[in-house]
Amino acid sequence: MSDHHTYKKIELVGSSTTSIEDAINNALAEAAKSIKLLEWFEVVDTRGHIRDGKVEHYQVTLKVGFRIANS
Repeated sequence: MSDHHTYKKIELVGSSTTSIEDAINNALAEAAKSIKLLEWFEVVDTRGHIRDGKVEHYQVTLKVGFRIANS
């Protein structure tokens, strides 16, 4: 094993009808189904959909880093 790590960074958009935190968790849970070695995330954008004067949907854009295997 090497003495350093190499990472790949991708962008995801998560959504939820209940909260920003749930939108983040939904995006990470889905990514974890097909991407191994997830390490960190950064929220880069937050937005939502309004219906009848209330929040209908939360959306967050995340940058997610994962480690390249064997690095």
